[in-house]
Amino acid sequence: MERFFVAGGYPIRGALHIDGAKNAILPILGASLLVNGPVILHKVPELSDVHTMCNILRSLGVEIIADNKSYILDTSSLHSHAVPDNLMSEMRSSIFLMGALLGCCGAAKVSYPGGCNIGSRPIDLHLMGLRALGAEIEEKHGYIEARAARLVGTEIFLDFPSVGATENIMLAAVKAQGETVIHNAAKEPEIVDLQKFLNAAGAQVKGAGTDTLIIEGVKSLHQVEHNVVSDRIATGTFMLAAAITAGEIDLIDTNPSHLIPLLFKGKQMGLNIKYGNDFISVKAPKRLKQASQIRTSPYPGFPTDLQSPMMVAMTQAYGTGIVIEGIFDGRYNHVNELNKMGANIKVNRRTAVISGKTLLSSTLVKATDLRAGAALILAGLVADGTTIVDDIHHIDRGYSSIEKQLSSLGAHIERK
Repeated sequence: MERFFVAGGYPIRGALHIDGAKNAILPILGASLLVNGPVILHKVPELSDVHTMCNILRSLGVEIIADNKSYILDTSSLHSHAVPDNLMSEMRSSIFLMGALLGCCGAAKVSYPGGCNIGSRPIDLHLMGLRALGAEIEEKHGYIEARAARLVGTEIFLDFPSVGATENIMLAAVKAQGETVIHNAAKEPEIVDLQKFLNAAGAQVKGAGTDTLIIEGVKSLHQVEHNVVSDRIATGTFMLAAAITAGEIDLIDTNPSHLIPLLFKGKQMGLNIKYGNDFISVKAPKRLKQASQIRTSPYPGFPTDLQSPMMVAMTQAYGTGIVIEGIFDGRYNHVNELNKMGANIKVNRRTAVISGKTLLSSTLVKATDLRAGAALILAGLVADGTTIVDDIHHIDRGYSSIEKQLSSLGAHIERK
C-alpha cells in the first residue's frame, strides 16, 4: 500500500490550474447512458472514482476513449442494465446510475453503494423519487432492482435537498412522459453543470441552482460536447494549504462565486483574497485569526467537503473556533488523527471546539475518508518533521495526483 510522506515547514507558493469537478463529472458520465450518439467531455479529472465509473460503464457495454483530459463515449453497444457489485461497492456516486438506466433501458439492478464512511447516507429519497416516477423497486439479498415499462412525470418533494437524489431523479425524468417538478432540490453548482450537459444534448431542464427543478420529458438526446465545471472543493483545499503555511497562491480556471462562504471566512482569518470571473488569488498573513464559527449546510452554505481542511487551518489560528457539522453525522473521523499530531480539538456530537494555535508534530496518520485524507496532508505541510499519511486510496478518489500539484507549489511530499 502506498503512503504519502509530507515534510512540514515549506510554504505553498505559485499558480495552479484547477481540474474539472469530481462531483460534476460522475453524474455526467452516468447521464451519458441517455444519449444517442457520441458524448465528448473535456476537463475530465484523473481520479480513481472516474476510472471506477468508466469501468462500470464499460461493463454495461459503453465504449470509452480517453485522451488526456478529454473523453469520448459511445453508448450504441449498451447491452446490460446490471451494475457489477464489486464496482458498485467502490463508489457511492454510482447509485445515480439507477435513474439513468431506468431512463435508457427501463430497468436497473445495483447493489448498495459504497464510498467514504462519513456517517449515515440513506438512499430512501432516491428510491422515493424513482417510485414516484413509476418505477417498481424491489430490495432483496443486498440488491436493488427497478423496472418501469414507462416513466411518467410528476411532482416530487425532497425532505432534504440531497444532491444525489436530485441527480438521480433528474436523470430518470429526462425521458419520462410529461413534466416532472422537484421541490426542495439541491442547488449545488454541480447540479447546474448537469443541467447544462443535459440541455446541450436536447433535454428540457430548467431551474438548476434554485430549489425547484422542472424537467419536461423528451423522446431522445443527441450527441453532445461539454466542458466540466471546475472543482470548487479542490480550489478550497489549495486555498487552505496556502493559508496554513503562510503562503501565496493563484488558482486559475475556477469560479469564485461557488465558494463565497470560504472566501468570507478566509477574509475573517486575515487572508488577502482577490478574485475575478475565473481566478482566486490568496496571500496568507504570518498570523492567522480564528474563524470563530463554521456551520456546514447545503449549498450555498459552507460546504461539508471543506470542513476537515478548514479545521486544520483553525488549529493554526489564534483563539477558539467552533465547527458545527450540519450534513453528515460521522464526519469527524479526522479529529483523532489531528489530535495525535498535537491539535487541541474536542468533539461533542456534531460540534467541535478547536483551540489554537497549536504546534503540530509529525506522526503516522490514516486517511479515513477522502476529505479527511486531504486535511491530514494539509496538517503535514505545517507539522514539525515528516508526516506519513496511510490509506491514501481515499485521497486519490477526489484529488488528481495531489502530491504532484502540491510539489509544483513548493511542498515537499512524496508518494511511495
